[in-house]
Amino acid sequence: MLDTFSGNIQPHSIEEEIKDSFLSYAMSVIVSRALPDVRDGLKPVHRRVLYAMHDLGLQPNRPYRKSATVVGEVIGKYHPHGDSAVYDTLTRMAQEFSLRAPLVDGQGNFGSVDGDPPAAMRYTEARLTRMATEMLRDISSDTVDFAPNFDESQREPTVLPARFPNLLVNGSDGIAVGMATKIPPHNLGEVVDATVALIDDPEMDDDGIAEHIKGPDFPTGGIIVGLAGIRDAIRAGRGSVRVQAKAHTEQMKGNRTQIVVTEIPYQVNKSYLLQKIAELVKERKITDISDLRDESDRNGMRIVIELKRDAVPKVVLNQLYKHTQMQQSFGVNLVALVDGVPKTLSYRSVLKHYVDHQFEVVTRRTRYELARAQARAHILEGLLIALSNLDEVVATIRKSRSVETARNNLMRTFKLSERQAQAILDLRLQRLTALERQKVEQEHRDLTEKIEYLESVLADDGKVYGIIKDELLEVRAAYADERRTTVTVDESVDFEIEDLIAEEEMVISISNGGYLKSVPVNTFRKQGRGGVGVAGMELKEGDFIEHLFITTTHHYMLFFTNKGKVYRLKVHQLPRMSRTAKGRHIANLLPFSQDERIQTVIATKDFLDAEYLLFATRKGVVKKTPFLDYNTHLKSDGIIAINLADGDELIAVRTASDGSDVVLVTSNGQGIRFKQTEARPMGRATGGVKGITLKNGDDVLSMDVVSDGAPADLFMITEKGFGKRTPLSDFRAQGRGGQGVIAMKTDGERGKLAGVRVVRPDLHELVIVSNFGTTIRIDAESVSRQGRGAQGVRVMNLRSGDSVSAIAKVVSSRSEDADGATDELSLDEIVDEEVLSPAEAGLPEANGDGRVERG
Repeated sequence: MLDTFSGNIQPHSIEEEIKDSFLSYAMSVIVSRALPDVRDGLKPVHRRVLYAMHDLGLQPNRPYRKSATVVGEVIGKYHPHGDSAVYDTLTRMAQEFSLRAPLVDGQGNFGSVDGDPPAAMRYTEARLTRMATEMLRDISSDTVDFAPNFDESQREPTVLPARFPNLLVNGSDGIAVGMATKIPPHNLGEVVDATVALIDDPEMDDDGIAEHIKGPDFPTGGIIVGLAGIRDAIRAGRGSVRVQAKAHTEQMKGNRTQIVVTEIPYQVNKSYLLQKIAELVKERKITDISDLRDESDRNGMRIVIELKRDAVPKVVLNQLYKHTQMQQSFGVNLVALVDGVPKTLSYRSVLKHYVDHQFEVVTRRTRYELARAQARAHILEGLLIALSNLDEVVATIRKSRSVETARNNLMRTFKLSERQAQAILDLRLQRLTALERQKVEQEHRDLTEKIEYLESVLADDGKVYGIIKDELLEVRAAYADERRTTVTVDESVDFEIEDLIAEEEMVISISNGGYLKSVPVNTFRKQGRGGVGVAGMELKEGDFIEHLFITTTHHYMLFFTNKGKVYRLKVHQLPRMSRTAKGRHIANLLPFSQDERIQTVIATKDFLDAEYLLFATRKGVVKKTPFLDYNTHLKSDGIIAINLADGDELIAVRTASDGSDVVLVTSNGQGIRFKQTEARPMGRATGGVKGITLKNGDDVLSMDVVSDGAPADLFMITEKGFGKRTPLSDFRAQGRGGQGVIAMKTDGERGKLAGVRVVRPDLHELVIVSNFGTTIRIDAESVSRQGRGAQGVRVMNLRSGDSVSAIAKVVSSRSEDADGATDELSLDEIVDEEVLSPAEAGLPEANGDGRVERG
């Protein structure tokens, strides 16, 4: 049986109790702890700290006081919570790297951008800044409401007058129950300009606000990349702003370069950033950094990143942006309390609520000043009556037996109020002189004018708004400074870099082992026939150049891989090296997955070199896609170039225009030729259509695009070294998707086809490489021309167990112009014949468009 102890017990379900208690707790956190007020931009603890310092008289022109004094005052009178929470609030308001306009002037160690904690409160001292006095100005003029403190022993303001829009200027950050706020700081001048413009035009829209507020202005500077996030934040109160560190390059001795970082994104720990960079270098995720040091001092931040001799600064900087907090997103979530209710606000709404608050502040201050002026004028009117009737007043006072009688007699005789009569009784004799009388009369005239002005202000809202504008502009003139954070559109970063890079021709080479480099064309001098060449690229044993381009520093390089993906880099982002350098491995530039390798590389400047790109896969699928579809923003890990079926892979990509044909050749010697118009244009992320029907055990080995009637041959070579040339004219065009015709008979003795190339006998040489590393170089015209059904002739003698692994074609050194000098860059000039002769390494194929493909 329940013992009620004679009390009043009411049954209540535990679910309802938990619900009610949690809601009470949540509202307490939301209203009294975590979210700022839209009017002054402060949370309760910040407001209490500032008011306590104001109450202690810690003005900017007064001596500092120990922070412990302030913390004790706040805890004892207004904020009964832990001292660490109050001191953390105090220190943050003093940190120049946290607030755009610090509200506390600190003396001592208040922490650093390296994440160092502030010294104990007994060691630091504090007072208000001049900006803080603007937040508290006129607080004693009945401008805001006061409420009892926690024990009703004191009264504290529910909001501060705030003569500038602190919520946007200093921002805020807090996590409540079920909601959070994250507001970036902004430039005081821009915010004031937007507020004044809104007062002048109350119907101004979000675009009008954006004309004045260019975006967040972080105390640590940095670069905001892109305008979309800023526009979203201004219009809806939510948006993601991408912020980058500010860096520049400096030349060092020995033709080396260093990157110097002078500004980092907001709220980034500099010490942790340096540690992260060092870890990336140690883990070899970034390989071009030779030294890292922090040279920051009282004059500013300076992080020095020394690069290796052949490093490309832009590439290293992009890697740092990708892998470290040198670039990060700031998620704007503008949530604040409006009449005690949390709301997500646009910038315009924030400024509108602030203007409404200032209207109330100015109105209440005007009423307060009017009441005081009227009270003083009332007293002065009594004094003027007394001075005008001085003898009668003196006689009345002398006849009175007591002060109370004298006061009553004065009130009755001269029709004065009690306050006026008392003021006459309190009058000092020196005020009876003629000079003092003139002062009283002048003061009364001045007060009369002031009363008329104050009454006119209260009668005209336009004058109230005019006062708000004037006071805002005064604050702007006194405290505004230049922006620290630069805002730039997405593409301008690349454009600025290209503006600093001269457009020059470059030789781009990629070896079979994945080593890539960029060398200026003028490094290789043009020579006549029979020249001895110059020292060229040093390759590892067994490695050979697989892709070769002559392009410019302003071109794009598109890397298509066997996985059906495409990656993009600008030529100026590639490692620029000496003629004899081995190159930088492609894995340091592109995030390839396991077993992913380059199949085709295409250079372009504006994606207008051709109308279409043609793709071919191992399983006989072809796809045609407009070239311009690949002129899109590529993710750092590439994008899909073609959708591949399971077990299939991309083997080749070619540019194509109207009038060209597609030639596919399989490993079993089947070939098909059809008009490229038979493959309808498709989207980028599609799978394509059937190009050739394959028999069991067969797959596509090669794809090329040829022009109708072009004087060229199809060179084919088998695994066992048998090869031939067959005129392309022998392959008549037929329908797409058929089984094709015999291109070369293959059998067990000769093996399957190992390589196919379209060649011009008068222009190209062939380089053939075996699995054992044997390499030969022959003229294309030295291989006999035979029909489609022929089995070919012995082209390369192989040892037992060896087979052909790859072929390449190069521009023949016999091709010359009228002056006897080569028109095109020969591979003899790229590969050092003194170090690695053509008989020791496989050499590249160079198509008419400068592209090199693997056999």
